[in-house]
Amino acid sequence: MAPGTTMEVGQDGVAIITLANPPVNALHPKVLSSLFNHAREAHNRSDVKAIVVTGQGGRFSAGFDIQQFLTQSGGGGIDSKINAAFCELLESGPKPTVAAVEGIALGGGCETAMACNARLCTPGTKMGLPELSLGILPGFGGTQRLPRLVGLQKACEMMLTSQPIKEGAAKKLGLVDDVVPKEKLLPAARQLALAIAAGKAPRSYTLYRTDKLESLGEALAIITFAKAQAAKKGAHLTHPQLCLDAIQWGVEFGGLKGIDKEQEAFAKAASLDTHKALVHIFFAQRSTKKVKGVTDAGLKARKVRKVAVIGGGLMGSGIATAGLLAGQEVVIKEVNDKFLQGGLSRVKSNLMGQVKRGKMNQQQVDKLLTKLKGTLTYDDFKTVDMVVEAVIESIDLKQKIFADLEKVCGPGCILSTNTSTIDIELIGQKTKSQDRIIGAHFFSPAHIMPLLEIVRTEKTSKQVILDTIEYGAQIKKTPVVVGNCTGFAVNRVFFPYTQAACMLVDLGLDPYMIDMVVLKGFGMPMGPFRLSDLVGADIGLHVGKNFIEAFSERVYPAQIISLLNEHKRLGEKTGSGFYKFDNKRKASADKDLAPIIEESRKKAGLFKGQPPKLTPEEIIQFIFFPVVNEGCRVIDEGIVDKPSDLDVATVMSMGFPAYR
Repeated sequence: MAPGTTMEVGQDGVAIITLANPPVNALHPKVLSSLFNHAREAHNRSDVKAIVVTGQGGRFSAGFDIQQFLTQSGGGGIDSKINAAFCELLESGPKPTVAAVEGIALGGGCETAMACNARLCTPGTKMGLPELSLGILPGFGGTQRLPRLVGLQKACEMMLTSQPIKEGAAKKLGLVDDVVPKEKLLPAARQLALAIAAGKAPRSYTLYRTDKLESLGEALAIITFAKAQAAKKGAHLTHPQLCLDAIQWGVEFGGLKGIDKEQEAFAKAASLDTHKALVHIFFAQRSTKKVKGVTDAGLKARKVRKVAVIGGGLMGSGIATAGLLAGQEVVIKEVNDKFLQGGLSRVKSNLMGQVKRGKMNQQQVDKLLTKLKGTLTYDDFKTVDMVVEAVIESIDLKQKIFADLEKVCGPGCILSTNTSTIDIELIGQKTKSQDRIIGAHFFSPAHIMPLLEIVRTEKTSKQVILDTIEYGAQIKKTPVVVGNCTGFAVNRVFFPYTQAACMLVDLGLDPYMIDMVVLKGFGMPMGPFRLSDLVGADIGLHVGKNFIEAFSERVYPAQIISLLNEHKRLGEKTGSGFYKFDNKRKASADKDLAPIIEESRKKAGLFKGQPPKLTPEEIIQFIFFPVVNEGCRVIDEGIVDKPSDLDVATVMSMGFPAYR
């Protein structure tokens, strides 16, 4: 069925216009055209008293069809004609309109509902304007109507965070008029539409309302504060400011003028590279589960219902937590009771963190903990679907564990390792089960970080790869399948990141200045030296040796990492590294680092008395060009299935700015 709308006129004189573009009724241009044509027809028909707009299949609309951003320039073809039609046909036409919202009304879907004269929704409905997450801003009047329905402060918050609200908040704020049971949605919407038509209920023209707007002085203060916060959180982003400009224009000069300003701001945002980059990441993230030769091989993924985690340290406990949150049974194995109790305690602490953040309650935590078991033996491993090994990076230890797993686990059990550096084939070398051995590389903290790097070898079966992709989806991770090489994809691409920065220090530059340039000037979540302190200089030294051995022709063996280890300055874990840390792990510059830097420069022999005069842009290029080059090698060698997978992996693991 082609995208569009349907219209039925009941004996009561209510025209039901249904958005129809499964699965989420995205507003394809054909849907919008059909909606406006049906609305125009309904206004012109003498047997129609009122109009109800709803969505097919239990969903109102997830918003504008994002595919249009790929096929059309200039913001997918969104222009002033669409806004004019919303105003003329949904908001101010001869007959009143009511939006009957079920499931979701996001982006353009929410704007469609807001253009109607009244709104009803069902329990479980989510509404919001997430356009800024795609580098644009609401383009169907959302910058003007949302503040007039929920108040300026809440509207700014909803747009800047791109976070939807649930039906309870929507009613309390005034985004919807009432929440009704699913089976009563259309009857209630019909009744309300007829009541408005008969003058028994008020007809709201949202664009012209001012009752929810703060006084001009207060409104301008709110917008000024919002602009400052947006600039602080996204120093390199223009489109949040454009959004706030449109909101402010409407506050000062009225909704109609605000619509014109919104259109102008939308066009500017749509022309920016930020928009192109964020749309690219949006689609790239959704394509990582499609792996050539695996997901198209006609196989069916098996669900992981019970998982065993070997090692209850920070990583192992995080992996276990992720499994529990996904409803899986989880077994944690440790070598002694002290370590086991520590691991179980960390899992409980992780879950209590969910309670503190308001995502769960104590009763839910208690229920999840009934699915957690600790053990010192392999007795429970006979019934697990998957094992994730998360012990220290020792080849001998891992080889012994996998030899044991082959004996105690069922023949269909997936045997995975969380190693970040060791060759997966080497880990399984002493087994006869290399077809079911795979890398499941999490990033710390494992229950929070969104990426799962799935490392396949030449011997890993397609079924096991497919099942591990399914496992990643179950625990709400974005799975990226990569090949087996030193550092896999993410760590390999980023090994020059810290090495290049260390070389700059040996050339005479200040490490704190370098970190600030990378943080503020480029937009990384932290600079290379702060990252080193987070990971640990001991880990950095160990991993660095692997890269020196694997890629000797293009590495910089930084002396300063070795020196930090010699001085037992390992980072956060010891209270000092490149930075010093207080008892709350807050980092600050440390004058005691100076002699270590001096010693490193002497050993390197690169410092000639004066540091090179580099601009912030040149520092960024010095650090990131080697990262880009290594990324090109990873793509060329086929380590990733497609280039966009590497984009997703670096954004979700290292915090590489998606808008870049």
